[in-house]
Amino acid sequence: MTHTLTEFISLLFMAVAIGMDAFSISLGIGMQKIRLKRIAFIGIVIGLFHIIMPFLGIIVGKFISTQIGELTTLAGGLLLFGIGAHMLFSAFNHEEGRVVQTNGFKLIVFALSVSLDSFSVGLSLGLSGVKTALTLIMFGVASMVLTWAGMILGRKVHGVLGAYSEILGGSILSVFGLYIIF
Repeated sequence: MTHTLTEFISLLFMAVAIGMDAFSISLGIGMQKIRLKRIAFIGIVIGLFHIIMPFLGIIVGKFISTQIGELTTLAGGLLLFGIGAHMLFSAFNHEEGRVVQTNGFKLIVFALSVSLDSFSVGLSLGLSGVKTALTLIMFGVASMVLTWAGMILGRKVHGVLGAYSEILGGSILSVFGLYIIF
């Protein structure tokens, strides 16, 4: 019971950390005064991509884990730490004034770009043997809700939390990477 609760809480924090990137970018998009109906649709698309990408990562990670055996936990932890560190450093190298388009194919490209890091996280989780369905649901729901929250908050506030949310997300992923390693 304790191991299951610990795994659930760890996955919840990872899901929120993964969704922080979408939250951060959604703050800027929300400042474009997008209608609520469009905000709902964008959040759903981003949530779906945060299910698809880690699923692909988990599949690849499980395949790799059967090939390299004992080193999978270490590799998964190092990968999570690296992704978190990358998020932290990229938060300090943030380009301002970039407007993201959310129509048609541009929405697909946007959702893919925001969810690419979840592929890597899925890869490391596949290496460590995590519960797939629970992980995917949590990642999708967390990023969808954080996207909605970011866009709605972006309508109200103009850019106060952007970089700080990426720093928080990167920190959480790095800590969980270290937790897996040690």
